[in-house]
Amino acid sequence: MLRLYGMDKILDFKITLLPGDGIGPEVVGEAVRVLEKVASKYNHTFDFQERLMGGCSIDKYGSSLTDEALADCQASDSVLLGAVGGPKWDDPKAKDRPERGLLALRKGLGVFANLRPVKVHPALIDGSPLKPEKLKGVDILVIRELTGGLYFGFPKGRDVKDGRERAVDTLEYYDYEIRRIMKLAFGLAKGRKKKVTSVDKANVLESSRLWRQIATQMGKENPDVELEHVLVDTAAMKLITGPAWMDVVVTENMFGDILTDEASVLAGSMGMLPSASLGESTVGLPHEASVMGLYEPIHGSAPDIAGKGIANPTGTILSTAMMLRHSFKLEVEAAAIEAAVDRSITEGARTADLGGRLTTRQMADEIIKNL
Repeated sequence: MLRLYGMDKILDFKITLLPGDGIGPEVVGEAVRVLEKVASKYNHTFDFQERLMGGCSIDKYGSSLTDEALADCQASDSVLLGAVGGPKWDDPKAKDRPERGLLALRKGLGVFANLRPVKVHPALIDGSPLKPEKLKGVDILVIRELTGGLYFGFPKGRDVKDGRERAVDTLEYYDYEIRRIMKLAFGLAKGRKKKVTSVDKANVLESSRLWRQIATQMGKENPDVELEHVLVDTAAMKLITGPAWMDVVVTENMFGDILTDEASVLAGSMGMLPSASLGESTVGLPHEASVMGLYEPIHGSAPDIAGKGIANPTGTILSTAMMLRHSFKLEVEAAAIEAAVDRSITEGARTADLGGRLTTRQMADEIIKNL
């Protein structure tokens, strides 16, 4: 756990690593090397412990997330996840699947907000399928509610009714779940361009009408922040036709899952983008406080390239920067990682997904060299 020497010098953090499946172990391994360089340069100690989660855990323990692994994560200062899943475990009739472990992990850690920053590096604009003029000034922070909605609602399941097979999922939100994600969105917007775009489907869904009602209330409580309501289909269109108009985007679980994957196209590759999943205690704590967070790249396990050493580790490395900033309050160190990534890209460092030839290890080497 976190240990302090004196009153204010942070020396030791405990980080649980969940490399997971596919390319997960490869990209997490490189992120650890970056953290080790940061520890050496800034006189910190990061204590790493590795646990299984996802398909690899099903294979060994018969469970995508064991109680012991969850307990170790809960006892840590932070968790770094690679990716989970793959065709091997993609049986819809299976009792346990890798993604179930991820949902249980989020619930067990009490993280409810997923932050996904989307920026387009100037040197990578030509790699995006969008026209360069549409990408100028893109700097979006998508905040996705993480523990409610269709993924967690009950009843859920499949049965036979009146001789016909049916499947049921339940979309449910409580007012407090919406209010706390809105509080976070407005708080973060005040440190940016002071604009919040709330995405819903209020013309059809009752849960979205409650979402919009509470967003409107929060807007009145934060008059210094501009609030706009956008239907999810319109938001999906504008992400492609004019993404620069967005600043802080806040939305429910499934909408956020889809929109953030769409937004990854703006950056040229899913391998470039990080994410942070945070809990309620993260907001409003004193600068020196350490808080739990779950950090992971937004990409999947990419089984087609697993083991080839060509995966882009940048999203995972940038996720460690978010860890240093949000969980450990080490802003200087976080900014140093981001600057090193920026410099490496500017100097021409590219993995295959960006049209380059660098291996996973070589890409990390370039970033470490610039730290």
